[in-house]
Amino acid sequence: MSELANKINSEENLPTFSQGVKDCVPTLIGYTSIGIAMGIVGASSNLSILEVTLLSTLVYAGASQFIICALLVSGSPISVIVFTTFIVNLRNFLLSMTLAPHFTKYSLLKNIGIGALVTDESFGVAINKIAKREMINAKWMNGLNVTAYLFWILSCMLGAIFGKWISNPEVFGLDFSLTAMFLALLVLQLQSIDNGKLKFYLSLIIYVVLLMLVLCMFVPSYIAIILSTIIVATIGVVKDK
Repeated sequence: MSELANKINSEENLPTFSQGVKDCVPTLIGYTSIGIAMGIVGASSNLSILEVTLLSTLVYAGASQFIICALLVSGSPISVIVFTTFIVNLRNFLLSMTLAPHFTKYSLLKNIGIGALVTDESFGVAINKIAKREMINAKWMNGLNVTAYLFWILSCMLGAIFGKWISNPEVFGLDFSLTAMFLALLVLQLQSIDNGKLKFYLSLIIYVVLLMLVLCMFVPSYIAIILSTIIVATIGVVKDK
């Protein structure tokens, strides 16, 4: 009986889909504001409401979607747009690889479903939960990811509708909205870290910037960003252990 009771209690303490939805709520302001900005920029780039909606559904990456709009306006070939989007989204491999050890008991199909919807924000929520030694599982992660995904699509669609009346989104600073959100996420992340770790992470940020500046002398900037991130992230993992 005691074993059965312990099993029931442990199952009751497992994170649920609805808890994942609740944990996503604080990030929805960011998703909504950036999504609306993305929709407005997309509309100003001569994309229809349907095209903006499909872009947000199939690409589901704010930075890449802004870049795609800029490349479309500049008349870049499809091959350049696809390659650039792939390079920019490579960071998602790093995010998914970091979370992967916590989902090893699930099937490959479930892991692909989780990894496909991981974003910078959902990764931040998950990694904070892990840092606090709280449990995460597939149901919780799906609640977090699916909520963010749906809000992103709806926000982009809404922005595209509004965008038909805003011809120059740069005037309102909407092209800077994604950068502003990432800066806010960085500040919130640093505030939750103790002083010892804070100095360590700040040094890694400095290393990334310096290495990126050096690499930009030899390779295109988007490749320099990816390489510097991978190199310093590897150094950070090794030193942290």
